[in-house]
Amino acid sequence: MITGFDHVAFPVSVAERTLRFYRELGFGIWGEAEWRAGTQRYFSIVFGDNKINIHPEEMVARRNLPGTLRAPAAEPGCADLCFVWAGGIANLIAHLARCAVPVVAGPVRRMGGRGAGTTPGISIYIRDPDDNLLEFISYDAGDLHAVS
Repeated sequence: MITGFDHVAFPVSVAERTLRFYRELGFGIWGEAEWRAGTQRYFSIVFGDNKINIHPEEMVARRNLPGTLRAPAAEPGCADLCFVWAGGIANLIAHLARCAVPVVAGPVRRMGGRGAGTTPGISIYIRDPDDNLLEFISYDAGDLHAVS
């Protein structure tokens, strides 16, 4: 029986830039010291009980080597992810402005993953340094009433 989603991985073109971007947005970082020391090939972006394994540029170059457990067609910019935001869409927009991250779409109503894909939310979309699409969805009732 499948009970949840644990983690995802995606490649990046410049790992340092990716690390700074996600840290600035408020994500935690796991494995940075080991990655910098060369004892681990990747680091992870962490939030709640979830993580994103970041495959730095040197792992991208190894994608076709035997023993490399990666999707062979994965390239930087291939991710389209949605994160749950708590605290209101207005606060999210203000936070993104403080981080100098432009909103590319939203706020817009979307059907989220909660309730087996039947729960509406309000989403804001941005792009990370590799042009991955990042969606932040709020299930806050106040946000749902404020955006038609």
